[in-house]
Amino acid sequence: MVLQARLLIAARNDEMAGPLSEGLDQLGWRTITARGPYAAEAALADLGVQAVVIDLADGLEEAEALARRLRVLAEPKRVPIIGIGGGRDAAPSDALDLRLADPVYPAQVAMRLDSLVRTAVAEEEYRLRQETFAEMGVVLGDPEVSAEPLRLLAVGEPTPQFLGLSNCLEVSGAKVVGAFTSYTAFDFLHETDFDAVVLWGGDAADSAMAIAGGMRRNSRLYHIPTLLYMKTLGGMTAAEAYARGISDVASPETPEPETAWRALELARSYRRQAGVRAALETARSLQFMDPETGLFTRELFARHLERLADSAPVRNRPLTLCVLRVRDTEEVEEARRSGWLEKAFPQLGSMVSRLIRVEDTAARLGPEHFAIALPATPEEAARAAADRIAAVISRTAFDGGEGRPPFVLEFDIGTAEVGDPSQVGRTLDLAAQMSRPGA
Repeated sequence: MVLQARLLIAARNDEMAGPLSEGLDQLGWRTITARGPYAAEAALADLGVQAVVIDLADGLEEAEALARRLRVLAEPKRVPIIGIGGGRDAAPSDALDLRLADPVYPAQVAMRLDSLVRTAVAEEEYRLRQETFAEMGVVLGDPEVSAEPLRLLAVGEPTPQFLGLSNCLEVSGAKVVGAFTSYTAFDFLHETDFDAVVLWGGDAADSAMAIAGGMRRNSRLYHIPTLLYMKTLGGMTAAEAYARGISDVASPETPEPETAWRALELARSYRRQAGVRAALETARSLQFMDPETGLFTRELFARHLERLADSAPVRNRPLTLCVLRVRDTEEVEEARRSGWLEKAFPQLGSMVSRLIRVEDTAARLGPEHFAIALPATPEEAARAAADRIAAVISRTAFDGGEGRPPFVLEFDIGTAEVGDPSQVGRTLDLAAQMSRPGA
């Protein structure tokens, strides 16, 4: 049996690592703990580690040195690294992706890990696209992180404690926008891009949790981190708050500079993630894309797919291919005869682009069938994603032309996980065969 671990915890003792490891194991983040730097390097080299947590109890400088060595050792795989504990200061660390104040909760760390690993996969995908487009004479610049002051939305009543926290954030160079009600908060969230949201709960968390829940149900706001600042959690535990989407929890007993530091750490991490996503979105709009759908052309997809397949085993990540084929129905046949099916493809391509993750690659393989390459995704999860995309599109009414009723599009789906990179073409063919009716 080959030991595999998703998370490496570097800690000299179990004070932080023990409870965190036990809790993360229960949440699906299988962990392994290294007691020293050499053990950490060996574990990273030998196991399928996706991320690293370093205990900062022995000092930030030592932890940063270890983080830099681990990054070099992991290349070309991008492994996010979180530091937990240690001293509080506003200076960001260029060696760590995120610093969290102790004590931490497994659900809190798991949520940050999910976000950081997804960003790491997106960074890897962007590097590969840089290489693919360079072959075609197009230079894609590195992802840019905005140098503008961090923007935070502070939501809640203007109590002395909350105003004190807002002042600490502004002294640290952040731009803080205040919203006294949930309605005003969502107006701001839909009009302005924020790097983090601070929610003042006061004596009751209901309103703050409702805002956090609303953000989690909105695809554009889902990833914005939220810090809950309140006197008491009432009947809710901190673990429950994290499970419901809160990124960090602080109370007025926590010194305001420390709470501000924690909010800024979340904001910095999110700002960097947003830069990676923006770079990938830009790469989707180049002139090589299919002119009708805006997706990769068959030829461009084939070229990029070879690079994806070669990189997957090197990074020890799965790669799954999905093929979606427009299902023949009476209304689709009528739309095809009248020419309105072809006219629906620009809208369809736009929908597919919005429904996939930024790190996924979607292509138009033929007039009525499409492919999606999903990096770092096993076949079962990829099938679920394809089913979700098809379900959303099937609930959309496409214009059938004057005097004709609108029509809907359904899909037959095939999926296959890439094994041998040299056989990626056959894997795509297998997925295409599985998408044919009766397969």
